[in-house]
Amino acid sequence: MIPVLIAGGGTVGLSTALFLADHGVEALVVDRATGPSAHPRATGLGFRTMEFFRQAGIDGDVEAVAVRPAGTLGKITAPTLATADLPDTPPAVPNSPNLAASALSPGVLRGTCPQDRLDAVLLSTLRQRGAVVAYSTTLVSAEQDATGVTAVLDGPDGRRTVRASYLVAADGGRSELRAALGIGTTGPGALGQPLLNILFRADLTPHTKGLHFANCTITTPESPGMLVTVDGEKDWIFHTELGDEPAAAFPPERCRALIRAAVGDPELAVEVLSVLPWRVRGLLADRFRAGRVFLAGDAAHAVPPLGAFGANTGIADAHNLAWKLAAVLGGSAGPALLDTYEAERRPVAALALEQALLRLEDPRLHWEQGPAAAAARAAAGVVNAPIVHLGYRYASTAVLGARTEPPSTEDVVLDGTPGSRVPHTWLADGISTLDLVGRRLTLLTGPGSDWPRTGDFDVHVVEDEEWLRVTGIAGGGGVLVRPDHFIAWRGQPEEFAGVVDRVLAR
Repeated sequence: MIPVLIAGGGTVGLSTALFLADHGVEALVVDRATGPSAHPRATGLGFRTMEFFRQAGIDGDVEAVAVRPAGTLGKITAPTLATADLPDTPPAVPNSPNLAASALSPGVLRGTCPQDRLDAVLLSTLRQRGAVVAYSTTLVSAEQDATGVTAVLDGPDGRRTVRASYLVAADGGRSELRAALGIGTTGPGALGQPLLNILFRADLTPHTKGLHFANCTITTPESPGMLVTVDGEKDWIFHTELGDEPAAAFPPERCRALIRAAVGDPELAVEVLSVLPWRVRGLLADRFRAGRVFLAGDAAHAVPPLGAFGANTGIADAHNLAWKLAAVLGGSAGPALLDTYEAERRPVAALALEQALLRLEDPRLHWEQGPAAAAARAAAGVVNAPIVHLGYRYASTAVLGARTEPPSTEDVVLDGTPGSRVPHTWLADGISTLDLVGRRLTLLTGPGSDWPRTGDFDVHVVEDEEWLRVTGIAGGGGVLVRPDHFIAWRGQPEEFAGVVDRVLAR
């Protein structure tokens, strides 16, 4: 019996396997593709995602493959890249929401991490830790009963049947498992025209002046589209509309011509690495769970790319689900704990989808800065990006005394109340308060407190007076923190009886 079978070997599937492995749970990942995608479909990793990777011990590996431009112009627009009105020097401060949030989190990535690089780190780590990732393997069918899931797999060595306790569907926006389970979706669905994503290699420094930009909207009628930075040096993406033509109508030579026209350099040496047709989609699954099957990532929510909410929300799904599956499989929690996955993650995905759609309708709401832009965002109902990444709150049976009012639209509020992520502060030797949270429940309290010591949770004393004030646990109080850093309960020792059993649904 395999504890967890994961359908989908993309970023979310690999992350799910990593977080499960971090809890000592074996998983089998299967994907019909021959290997990880070469396309860096996402590049922005939020600070909450880096907190997950910090906990799993791979934040350094992710940092090592990140792209670190000295400064970025953000979004620019020009007829061609060669005609862009670029400044002579880069901005003094990188235009990065991660840096603005550094006081909130220990998980700040100094730059961006293209998705193909992240997947390479995840895959290498999983194989080093003994996990099995089977590419060129199709999940033919899956049937569940009261005790598990029976799946038929078709791979290089033929067809076989495996038995798993649970199945995670991380098989993308067109999830076959979601359809087979009869789970519907809401949302606008396909948006705009079908697009072509051309990954290419070229030296654009003669036209960039050594500066960096997140993306450049190209307006020339000869080749309209968007140039996107991958590494800021040699690897780039050009998005253009497919129109009524199939992707096969764009062989490498035609792609090179489009890129040269967009750059404004007819002699540019271009190596086309990969071509991927795609379409912006916005959808939210009606349910994130059907019995022993859980939807995660794009299978649960397809989010337009503006805001970098999609992949980060999917990785957060994986982290939330992994500790709960581990607790139930290990016998420390009751099966009802798994009901809180949908209760907690679906509202977060709905927020991410709503905010991405608002930004898609008017991209200026995301890119522009200043008082006028802030006023426009407020009028449109757009919240600041860090709130979507981190400022949400959970309300479920795994949170006792959760606040129900909506989060702030401007500021991330981490005040130590149940349902919010535990506040971060630096302690001695570069240790964050988040680093005190282990793979089971953790009680954080102030000095001099008298709390029971049991095998159900760890106890750490925090002496930072400002942190104690923020969390509101001065005077002997404490916060019970879940393995995903979210506060499950806050109170005094005399109120603690039965709390762990209630949080873990046992």
